[in-house]
Amino acid sequence: MATSVQEGDPAPGFALPTDDGREIRLADLRGRWVVVFFYPKAMTPGCTTEACEFDTAYGELQEMGAEVLGISHDSPERLQRFRAKHGFRFPLLSDPEHRVTTAWGVYGKKKMAGREYMGIIRSTFLVDPGGRIARVWSPVRVKGHVDQVVAALRELMEGT
Repeated sequence: MATSVQEGDPAPGFALPTDDGREIRLADLRGRWVVVFFYPKAMTPGCTTEACEFDTAYGELQEMGAEVLGISHDSPERLQRFRAKHGFRFPLLSDPEHRVTTAWGVYGKKKMAGREYMGIIRSTFLVDPGGRIARVWSPVRVKGHVDQVVAALRELMEGT
């Protein structure tokens, strides 16, 4: 597992700017399920596919009482273009200084085409209403991932 944040841990808090100029604090969502997905870069094929699939499932996740937050290192302006282009219904948060991605353990060494570099390791966390990590997916394979998140939330809700 690529992340240091594990199931059962308290979710690291954050306050980040969104694509529409607001600030979202994780603490303000206490009492709700929260899907936090970290993705490497807006407007790239894998990240677009993942975000579009979360948007497709957004209504179902909302019906189950969950909020969805996407976090990357992109600027709020780039995130605003990304959201406008695809019509995402959930907020996109900007972490350009890597503070939140580092705290969540998803900023690390990556390899592509034989080259090593630092970046976001695609990861998703399901945070329970009490603010604890209920599920972790890291690293994420995009295909079928959102279905796994929806199924896990449904299973956890049935168990409560």
